[in-house]
Amino acid sequence: MRLLHLAAALALFAVSATPQPGWSRDGAPKDFAVGAQYDTTHVYVAPDEVDKFVESFLSTFGGKSTNQVVVTVTPTPSSTSSQLLLTPAGSVSVFGFKTPIPYPFGHERTGYLVTDLDAAVRSAESAGAALLVKTFPDPIGRDAVVQWPGGINMQLYWHTAKPSYDALTTIPENRVYVPAARASDFVKSFIRFSKGTVVSDNAKAPGIEIGRPNDSYRRVRITSKFGAMTVLITDGVLPYPYGHETTGYEVPNLDNTLTKAKTAGAVVLVQPYVADARRAAVVKFPGGYVAEIHSAAGK
Repeated sequence: MRLLHLAAALALFAVSATPQPGWSRDGAPKDFAVGAQYDTTHVYVAPDEVDKFVESFLSTFGGKSTNQVVVTVTPTPSSTSSQLLLTPAGSVSVFGFKTPIPYPFGHERTGYLVTDLDAAVRSAESAGAALLVKTFPDPIGRDAVVQWPGGINMQLYWHTAKPSYDALTTIPENRVYVPAARASDFVKSFIRFSKGTVVSDNAKAPGIEIGRPNDSYRRVRITSKFGAMTVLITDGVLPYPYGHETTGYEVPNLDNTLTKAKTAGAVVLVQPYVADARRAAVVKFPGGYVAEIHSAAGK
């Protein structure tokens, strides 16, 4: 009888001591990030505006494009042009769909490269994300789409052949707008998955950052191996174009970059302003992509 109890105890210990998928032996979540240069903003533009967007974006930030190909990047039938823009300020995946875009594609803001897709998806689910699109193959690897608390869609991906991109000069920020009721859940879930750190949590951030200069709002900044993230917690009463800018790009000199952007066909939607030790503006590129651009205050 005592031996049976001992066997049962050993079996229970073996189960509890076995790391769960996505977790290490010390109980901490694994870090699946590869690096910020492998995290891309997903930009969807009309096929006849792809070349205009690419030229404008690269003229503004520098860098280069991979060759444009026409492929299927969704788990259901579709066709799109696809190319990757590699700039010192961040990477962009550009899609020009030639067919209707299958749901929910077009709503995922970013793609994060991970070291192990299946384990990363399990880890995201354990952290509170929902699996919106199960893992599926693409021409160069595998993908999945998850949704974080607050309705934030994000694509996780893995490459069959290990990519190698130059490190970024500056790290772009993923700009995430969430309602106050889900903000704590989102921050907790994403930090648990990304092994990130809260850099700042300002309950009275200046409202000029969301187009409401007479108000304040809560802003949380997070950093992880995936890169930077700014969580903008609002009541949803946002003047255009706030909420459309999914990425903020840091540049050495804001005025010089805006001059390049305008020369390349972009439109300045929000003129430069100063807040939180930075100068920032919002621009719209050909094809409709809206981005925040910022530099250190005084530059």
